[in-house]
Amino acid sequence: MDPVIFSIGSFSLRWYGVMAALGFLLALGLMLLNRRHARLSKDQVTNTVMLAMLAGVLGARIFYVCLNWSFYRQHPAMIVRVDQGGLVFYGGFILAAVALIYYIRKICRKDFVRVLDITAPALAAAHALGRIGCFFNGCCYGKPAQLFWAYSYAPGTEPFKRYGALPLHPVQIYEALLNIVLAAVLFYLVRQGRRGMAMSAYILAYGVLRFIDEFFRGDHVELVRGFTPAQVIGFGMIPLGIGLLIYFYRTAQRSENSGLEAAE
Repeated sequence: MDPVIFSIGSFSLRWYGVMAALGFLLALGLMLLNRRHARLSKDQVTNTVMLAMLAGVLGARIFYVCLNWSFYRQHPAMIVRVDQGGLVFYGGFILAAVALIYYIRKICRKDFVRVLDITAPALAAAHALGRIGCFFNGCCYGKPAQLFWAYSYAPGTEPFKRYGALPLHPVQIYEALLNIVLAAVLFYLVRQGRRGMAMSAYILAYGVLRFIDEFFRGDHVELVRGFTPAQVIGFGMIPLGIGLLIYFYRTAQRSENSGLEAAE
């Protein structure tokens, strides 16, 4: 597995960057399809996706650098080398969510819950392509596995430095496939579900998905009481998602009952 598609002189086109660009375009397309459910214009959708992407990359990189500060303290010039990989999804998710809530409420003056609803399937789909980029790039790699679908990386890559030519779990592909399924379910919830259901379901489902996926990861440096930092955060997302699902379901039920009483 080679992270570089081709090189011309000092220029190298990497799979990671290509998949990130395709993920952005896919997210934009899905949000344009669902924009009427959040009453957004096409320009507002474009701005929302751009802001989410920029804040997401920044937050993901900051989180990654913090987790690996012992390395970046000695190599500060590498902090900005996002093209080499090194993003933590949760950091991007948190900063992107904060930036979007501010933009939607203060500038667009729209219902930020509805906007986060239509963002959920777009985020899951883009994340799937991002994980495929991780697969080719050699980051977020898995543990050694004796499976016919396990794979090895080329010499010089981070997985090779750690495990040599041992075949590894394709955890990036596991997560990509699960994110594709999740995106389809969330897309349905946006169109058929109640307000807040898609956003809440995403928080719950991704918390479960990531908690399980981490058991197959082989790139961990530090553990928190036997669990990875991503598992700790994922475990916290599960009750949050359940709580939000209950809250929005009950809110919708009260609104429907009030409407029926008013009609009578």
